[in-house]
Amino acid sequence: MIGVLGISFLSPWRLLLLLAVVALAGVYVVFQRRRSAYAVRFTNLDLLSTVAPKRPGWRRHLTAAVQLLALATLVVAFARPTHEIKVPRERATVVMAIDVSLSMEATDVAPSRIEAAKAAATSFLDDVPPAVNVGLVTFAGSSTLEVAPTTDREAVATAIDNLTLGEGTAIGDAIDTSLDALTRVPPAPDGAAVPAAVVVMSDGTTTMGVPNEDAAARATEQGVPVSTIAFGTANGTVTIPDTGETVRVPVDADALARIADQTGGKAYEAATKDQLTDVYASIGSSIGYDTVDSEITEWFVAAAIAGFVVAAGLALAWSNRIP
Repeated sequence: MIGVLGISFLSPWRLLLLLAVVALAGVYVVFQRRRSAYAVRFTNLDLLSTVAPKRPGWRRHLTAAVQLLALATLVVAFARPTHEIKVPRERATVVMAIDVSLSMEATDVAPSRIEAAKAAATSFLDDVPPAVNVGLVTFAGSSTLEVAPTTDREAVATAIDNLTLGEGTAIGDAIDTSLDALTRVPPAPDGAAVPAAVVVMSDGTTTMGVPNEDAAARATEQGVPVSTIAFGTANGTVTIPDTGETVRVPVDADALARIADQTGGKAYEAATKDQLTDVYASIGSSIGYDTVDSEITEWFVAAAIAGFVVAAGLALAWSNRIP
């Protein structure tokens, strides 16, 4: 892409056709000079002025100039010109962190903790304004960024549908991974913090990885509230596949509530649609701008058409014919 005076071209090689326009202008000049030389050979100038019709003089040159300019403009349009424009983009971001530990198989929340979490995440995804970026982190014994913050709701929804369970619970790691994901969102042009929040959906007992308090301290330092949603009851159980043993997995709502309190987020135990809406409604908005190339071919096509119309009008007015 080649830029000229702030305008770039997607097909710059087509500008070579301007040489044909220059050549045409040269032919016109040569023709006019020959025409003048021929007129001078008619030695009886008084008689020439009598028998020859009155010519528009310099006006015919203006008509030709407008036509050549319109033709040049059409060639520029053929080269597909572009210019840079600023497109507003919402930078507010929410990262959902979903617990996929084996304890989420417990059915004390119908149909199961994990299915309830998936349903809540999908509902949240549907309700968040389309301009807000949403990312997805999953965690069991470790955490994984499944989808970086994006406005592509389908990508996040697909990742939610494909969740699989694993051993261990690392809530602190999940918060750290969520905070890292937020760094992928471009900063505000003025350097101001971009509104962001993390939503942790879990049954609440960390068994490995970064301690909850350490991850919460980092979130507090970065000014990112972490809201938590506790799934389960005190009577939850799961069955170990290898042994058939039934193990109690009570929800630890208090641990999740402490994370929310420490970071300035909100803690929920039986989240409703309206409560989930509060998570993103409270983070505000930050409009940034992306610079993109916008094709302006139609501008030059319109200018060329206008030029040809003007040339035709001048010809009709001054020569009583269309050039």
